[in-house]
Amino acid sequence: MTEQRTPAEPDLVRIKEQVYEDPRPAEALEPFYERSLTKKPDRWIYEIVRVLTSLLAWVGYRTRTIDSANVPTSGPLIFAPNHFSNLDHFFMGQATRRKVQFMAKSQLFSSGPMTYVYMHGGVFPVRRGRRDERTFEIVHAIMGRDGTVCVYCEGGRSRTGRLADTAKPGIGRMALETGAPIVPGGIAGSQAVRNWKRLGFPRVTVKYGEAMRWEQVAEPTRAQQQAVADEIFAEIKRLHASISA
Repeated sequence: MTEQRTPAEPDLVRIKEQVYEDPRPAEALEPFYERSLTKKPDRWIYEIVRVLTSLLAWVGYRTRTIDSANVPTSGPLIFAPNHFSNLDHFFMGQATRRKVQFMAKSQLFSSGPMTYVYMHGGVFPVRRGRRDERTFEIVHAIMGRDGTVCVYCEGGRSRTGRLADTAKPGIGRMALETGAPIVPGGIAGSQAVRNWKRLGFPRVTVKYGEAMRWEQVAEPTRAQQQAVADEIFAEIKRLHASISA
């Protein structure tokens, strides 16, 4: 009998294994941290990237958005979607005029034109596999100036096209320490974005959930962080399931 492939298990192009540890000392990343700590994204670079990626989302992937009215138009905000593709931050942000900043693996920050675009476009590094307190400091700074951050509960991208089993506690810590509203998001279809090399351009759907918010806690325990992260991730899973059928 021929095995049937379900929609939850698409025929995906393999992507490289994740490299978690950056051998450079934290001091080497300080210029990249400092930019996001002290400055907003550069208006022109951000808008050029927004236009180009929005066109790719709308034309290339026929992105459909649902319930974008759930996104607050002002004040600090953290987006929390599922994570299948390196384009998810653009899918999540293309239906809002908010300038969405996001963290990226520190290995992307070195020298050259793309590093300049990352820095001035509002991207900031995270040293994955390590306790990177500077990342939390940057999130606090962005929230303090009523900015917007996109954070992935699952950590890195899914390699399987399925959501992770559990959330990382970091999103819970950010929610509790900042008191900022969290807008969960479900993104369906982006797991097949990597198939562009096969000329496959899947339709992508984004659904914004209602904002979630917790009373601010100065030093939340690990258990408190995980409990909030699990609650957020449960809503992400619900949103994703609602648009994946």
